Amino acid sequence: MTKVQQPKVVVIGAGSLFFGRQAIWQMVHSPYLNTGTLALVDIDPRRLEQMGRLAEKVVAETGVRLRIEVASDWKKALPDADFIVLSFAVDTVRYRGLDCQISEKHGVRMCSGDTIGPGGIFRAMRELPVIMNCAADVERYCPKAWVINYINPSAVNGMALARYAPRLKCFALCDSLHMPHVKARYAARAGIITDASEWTEELDTEFDLRIAGVNHFTWMLKAEWRGHDVSRTIAESLRLSAATEDLGGDRGAKALHNDTIAWQLYEVFGYVPTCVAHTKEYLRFYQGHGRLPDAIPPLSIWETDARYARHDLMWRQVEEFNSGAAPISRFMKTLGPDHATDIIENMVGGLSQPFYINTSNRGAVSNMSDDAFLELLCDIDMGGPRPRPVGEMPRGLRGLNELVLDTHELTAEAIVKADYGLLRRALMTDPLTNSIADADAILRELLAADRDALPDHWFAEAVW
Repeated sequence: MTKVQQPKVVVIGAGSLFFGRQAIWQMVHSPYLNTGTLALVDIDPRRLEQMGRLAEKVVAETGVRLRIEVASDWKKALPDADFIVLSFAVDTVRYRGLDCQISEKHGVRMCSGDTIGPGGIFRAMRELPVIMNCAADVERYCPKAWVINYINPSAVNGMALARYAPRLKCFALCDSLHMPHVKARYAARAGIITDASEWTEELDTEFDLRIAGVNHFTWMLKAEWRGHDVSRTIAESLRLSAATEDLGGDRGAKALHNDTIAWQLYEVFGYVPTCVAHTKEYLRFYQGHGRLPDAIPPLSIWETDARYARHDLMWRQVEEFNSGAAPISRFMKTLGPDHATDIIENMVGGLSQPFYINTSNRGAVSNMSDDAFLELLCDIDMGGPRPRPVGEMPRGLRGLNELVLDTHELTAEAIVKADYGLLRRALMTDPLTNSIADADAILRELLAADRDALPDHWFAEAVW
């Protein structure tokens, strides 16, 4: 497969604090990327100016030949692109707060509200139309480029690109299973190493770890160290850490009770959930409809004010680097690689490292359909991702994954076709829905609350 010598990477939504800064770090540090071009695109002029200045300062500090471009219109950045990373969101803190508050009023609790439940559906309604518009322009300006979706709900957006822009070269990502870190983390839980920093490539070859499922709803289906099953040891470590686990701190609702919930789900299903901060939101058990052990209260919901505070702090840090109040050398030491740019480096350099990617199953999970859009360990180069074999998804978990897939597929189809009936069906299929009347009320109220961020066609006729 031909390598790209001076890759052009376009980041659309460069003002994303959870991606933009790390993309700059990785593009500068990687010898496979730092002679190319990083194009930063954002419609917010202040954020674009700040990130562009930061990138230029980092390039000057390191002396690499990376070229920095900035644009408020992606059409200006797309020509000659090799990779386009999608990382934008429409005022996501505010709207996720509204989605979670309104849904809670009608009996649906969401700690994240960006992937499943009404929050996942409405985030897709806000972001997916823009994603599809971008896809059309990629086909026009740089049809050979790879499009990497980094926007939640990642599975909904990824499957929509794959099915409704079939000529596009694309896949979707989530950083929860970032390799090799996730494998080292579970090796530490299994007692193979004492700390994730001890992980080596030699150890990696002897640890057979297989994880699969829909994004944010993945499960450890196999964990063998030198041929011995260590999945029970990993689960037991979760049980032990549950007694003293950090209950959130400034990380909020997504961090609450995760080890306790992981152990409980292992006891029920026999497999360890690998993205508990999100997985707990996919299950009706934590909605407060029935009794739970004393150690696990119903889900706490997304905390808007705390998120705004975190974002403000991160922007102040960017401003300090740009003003000189903090040295760029500190940026170089405190930031690190990002999942998307890690994968781009691997593709460009032909490094043959595997990564977890959201893509079509293609037989990796043998008892699920080939087009099931799953998060799977893949080999990847400039030819795209190729899932490694996993085996069967066990009963119970397979059924739950299929329900999530149906919800996601209906959501994508409803948005692309602008069909309220399909939208309603998606929410009625969703695993968190318990009442037709409550679901209809959520739809009506969220359409009204999110109106400024939604396409006008949802309001052309009062069908709802």
